[in-house]
Order: sequence, then structure tokens, then C-alpha cells
Amino acid sequence: MDTIKNTVNYVTESIQGAGSTASKEANKNVAKDSNASISTRAQAAGDAIGDKFDEQAHDRKADVHREAAKH
Repeated sequence: MDTIKNTVNYVTESIQGAGSTASKEANKNVAKDSNASISTRAQAAGDAIGDKFDEQAHDRKADVHREAAKH
């Protein structure tokens, strides 16, 4: 039962990590857009940093669940 739970948690964290990656990339593109206002670009840059932290956290959690599912 624990193996199934860890597998589900691994998939969930992997999906959330992918979502954070997509959001980070979108925010990076907005931050680089010279047609956007300075405040919009600054906000997007800050959001991209937050998304990067979220991405890393989800990836770490996914790795833990993947390893736990192996045992």
C-alpha cells in the first residue's frame, strides 16, 4: 500500500514541478519583453524566481517519493 501511495505522490509532485517549470519559463519571457512595462517585467522576474524555488521543491519531493516507492 505504501508503494502505491509513494508512486501517486511521485507522479503528483512531478506534475506540479512541470507546472512550475512552465510558469517559470512564461514569466522569464515576460520579464524579457521590452514591450511590457517596467513594473510588469519586474513582477514577472520575481514570479520566475518564486517558480524556480517551487520547481526545485517539487523535484526534491518527487525524488524522495520515487526512492521510497522502490523499497
